[in-house]
Amino acid sequence: QVQLVESGGGLVQPGGSLRLSCSTSGSIFSMAVTGWYRQAPGKAREWVALLTTSGTTNYAASLKGRFTISRDNAKNTAYLQMNNLKPEDTAVYYCKLSVGPNDYWGQGTQVTVSS
Repeated sequence: QVQLVESGGGLVQPGGSLRLSCSTSGSIFSMAVTGWYRQAPGKAREWVALLTTSGTTNYAASLKGRFTISRDNAKNTAYLQMNNLKPEDTAVYYCKLSVGPNDYWGQGTQVTVSS
């Protein structure tokens, strides 16, 4: 059973930064495509960023330049660095690892951007 644990969320003022982490104890990490998603209140879950096993990254167009996805295979941990945060970034953020046909989701971490 693959379990993902997210951390790093919290309350931040507009313009601030947060770094989210997503860790797993499983051995699949280096074989997985890593994704970050978010879900704002009353809205559907939306894709944020993607990191392939070869290191290719991709971002939602509206977030490119402010968010950075990365991964440390030695620590079995993925990261989402979020800079210049805006109130509209408020959401629960989820990480997902995809290995072949299987997807594994974390429990989510709340990010609130407010003054």
